[in-house]
Amino acid sequence: MQAHELFRHLRIPELGDVRQYVRTLPTNTLMGFGAFAALTTYWYATRPKALKPPCDLAMQSVEVEGGEHARRSSLLNSDELLVYYYDDVRTAYDIFQRGIQVSNNGPCLGSRKPNQPYEWISYKEWVIIEQGCYTYSMVVVPLYDTLGAEAITYIVNKADLSLVFCDKPDKAKLLLTGVEKGETPILSTIIIMESFGADLVERGKKCGVEVFSMREIEELGRAHRQKPMPPKPEDLAVICFTSGTTGNPKGAMITHQNIVSNTSAFVKTTEKAFMPSSDDVLISFLPLAHMFERVVECVVLCHGGRIGFFQGDIRLLMDDLKTLQPTVFPVVPRLLNRMFDKIFGQADTSLKRWMLDFASKRKEAELRSGIIRNNSFWDKVIFRKIQASLGGKVRLMVTGAAPVSASVLTFLRTALGCQFYEGYGQTECTAGCSLSLPGDWTAGHVGAPMPCSVIKLVDVQEMNYLAAKGEGEVCVKGPHVFRGYLKDPEKTAEALDKDGWLHTGDIGKWLPNGTLKIIDRKKHIFKLAQGEYIAPEKIENVYLRCEALAQVFVHGESLQAFLVAIVVPDPDTLQNWAKKKGFGGSYQELCKNKEVKKFILEDMVRIGKESGLKSFEQVKDIVLHAEMFSIENGLLTPTLKAKRPELRKYFQSQIDELYANAKM
Repeated sequence: MQAHELFRHLRIPELGDVRQYVRTLPTNTLMGFGAFAALTTYWYATRPKALKPPCDLAMQSVEVEGGEHARRSSLLNSDELLVYYYDDVRTAYDIFQRGIQVSNNGPCLGSRKPNQPYEWISYKEWVIIEQGCYTYSMVVVPLYDTLGAEAITYIVNKADLSLVFCDKPDKAKLLLTGVEKGETPILSTIIIMESFGADLVERGKKCGVEVFSMREIEELGRAHRQKPMPPKPEDLAVICFTSGTTGNPKGAMITHQNIVSNTSAFVKTTEKAFMPSSDDVLISFLPLAHMFERVVECVVLCHGGRIGFFQGDIRLLMDDLKTLQPTVFPVVPRLLNRMFDKIFGQADTSLKRWMLDFASKRKEAELRSGIIRNNSFWDKVIFRKIQASLGGKVRLMVTGAAPVSASVLTFLRTALGCQFYEGYGQTECTAGCSLSLPGDWTAGHVGAPMPCSVIKLVDVQEMNYLAAKGEGEVCVKGPHVFRGYLKDPEKTAEALDKDGWLHTGDIGKWLPNGTLKIIDRKKHIFKLAQGEYIAPEKIENVYLRCEALAQVFVHGESLQAFLVAIVVPDPDTLQNWAKKKGFGGSYQELCKNKEVKKFILEDMVRIGKESGLKSFEQVKDIVLHAEMFSIENGLLTPTLKAKRPELRKYFQSQIDELYANAKM
């Protein structure tokens, strides 16, 4: 029986009704699987056509003139880089003003209390600090409490901050302590958004600091209206202090042109497949001081969209997503890994896992043809609940900030059925310098240069990466590259060479289709005793493919011949994983079990071997640690990168023990 005859015979008038039929299928019999295959044939025959890609996906970047093998986006008609997408949007101030116009002063910012709907304020009512500063050409310097008191003191002095806004009184107290100790004499005004007591005002007076409420400042503004003094494109907009994995934070100086060119390049890249509008809603949960988050917000604000903030607790994010129903969802790999693990963790039978895998493979075939959709047979039967868990309306996701596993990205692209881009960049090039193109839904690369970027690879002789072979350190040039580090010419010279190229510290490789693949890391390399170079982050990303792992810190020393690692098992998957190996017990008990440790180490070495790690890149021993590395315990930066010196210090005794045991 042909598929369409089967549908007629079963009186299934349309694809949406298939779900009801599949529930009745005897899927454990040949007849059931035969019918399943027939439905699959029908699904293939009725699938939609792909959107036309914006360029030839076989050649997504082209060489620019100059002999350095630098490449630019194929979306451009010449070597001239994109600076502005809209003629009337040249600063972050202009972005917001355009949003007011195109939204007709529609809803802009939303927040919610537990179990309540989102409440919105409009564009013209939004007097939040950042836009207020841009209106008068002031420079914004974000401070976040997770930096710690020492780093905050350093930034206040380095950036000469005389006025600081705080959301909570506790942060104001922390700042006042610094003034009282004589550590931050320049600080003279603190403005607090939430309510606070008169004692805080008195405490401020004693050390020469004026303390105001946000309401008082708003009233002063209404009583003494000042004419706006909008910035110029070349003016500084933000000094973004990178939290840094080593040493003091560095203040990256970002101009309005930097922000607008990066925002414009994102819009240009996605314009044929995704054009933002005033109907779009962004869920904001990444740190607001993170440039990746800010550029995505600029894209939405420029087109009159809305931004809904999560409640501040990552554990409540799924509830916020269901309530807000966002259309734009920027993510980081750590969250994607949790989503992936949760989906497969809930598939608690071999049949359910088979169905998930089978459905994903069917949709993966569509991805390879450039088709992205959420209304296929498989969406309605298998993936509907997954999509509903994000609110059911997501049409664009973008991931950056760290590498993401190709298998995780591909599965989530199939399961979520929305445009899902992967980008690469860093604060020093505002946010992104490369981004995947619509229509290319393959994983394992970070896309082509964005239209604002020129990218070249330069030799890293000591690691045997040569530009002539299409490998080397990723260097970036363009209108989105920062002006340097605040009052730090030495560090600026390390990042920006005399010709204006930003040296990222990452090792890249050009793929045949003109996309970039990040293959290694130069910044944290070290030598082992025999002289082999080690890039620990590359090894960590390989080991994170192990089902039982949530986090891993790989460590080595020039006086030691091998690597060791601190491993945090995944609280969501460890017990199921251990059960398959014949072990029971709580998460804490399993983390202390020597046999469990042995099996995890074997799994890591197996995956390392499959992924092509050399023998000296494999760890020889591990310690299982039952507490996640986090921002709160000082082991991760606010952008969720490992603080390697802090991790080394924190686990020094365990590391010493691993090396001592090896010598016994």
